[in-house]
Amino acid sequence: MAAAGVREVLLRGDLTVKGRLPWSSNATFLVEARLDDACALAVYKPGRGERPLWDFPPGLFRRELAAWHLSEALGWDVVPLTVRREEGPYGEGSLQRFVAADFEQHYFTLRESAEHHERLKRICAFDLIANNADRKSGHCLLGEDGAIYAIDNGLCFHVEPKLRTVIWDFGDEPVPPAVLKDLERLAARPLPPPFPELLAPAECQAVVKRARALVKSGRFPVDSGGRRYPWPLV
Repeated sequence: MAAAGVREVLLRGDLTVKGRLPWSSNATFLVEARLDDACALAVYKPGRGERPLWDFPPGLFRRELAAWHLSEALGWDVVPLTVRREEGPYGEGSLQRFVAADFEQHYFTLRESAEHHERLKRICAFDLIANNADRKSGHCLLGEDGAIYAIDNGLCFHVEPKLRTVIWDFGDEPVPPAVLKDLERLAARPLPPPFPELLAPAECQAVVKRARALVKSGRFPVDSGGRRYPWPLV
């Protein structure tokens, strides 16, 4: 199904819960969305299923939505299609296209193949400007289409530096020119709608500032202290 068709199914289709996804800290469900004769699998994260955090406000599903919009604004397609549903089975939440993937693969295995480095560098840059506080290895999925997708983006966009990621292999390497060009374009103006509806004003401003900082540096940062890793790693 074309992307536009999948989006329509996720936005308007009837949702049926197929089961709860294991090992998730918040309530996360696999659902089937069906609209007429079309159907699609998706990952549903209802706001009411979130565990309270001391450093992030409620509504992490809005950050999942903002992550997809950021990926789209950059033209990178590294985050699977994500939409907002107000009338989900357990209330309002995000609905993300399920990525049929080889789940034996993750960042630590994918990095061993040079063919994946271009895509992984984009995810690395994405996490830097989104300030991802939880990029585990298992959050990088190798889809059936051969592309690598970044999932679980709820802990992003904080104004304080909270970067926690397993992607440090490109430290001190130059950021690819095409990536810098996209970041420069993003940083040239304030973030457009719907970002102000999903993030606080200071968070929107912080995204632009981080993009400008990475463009100015031109190189991927190094974690010299070795402490900016999430746990567990995978």
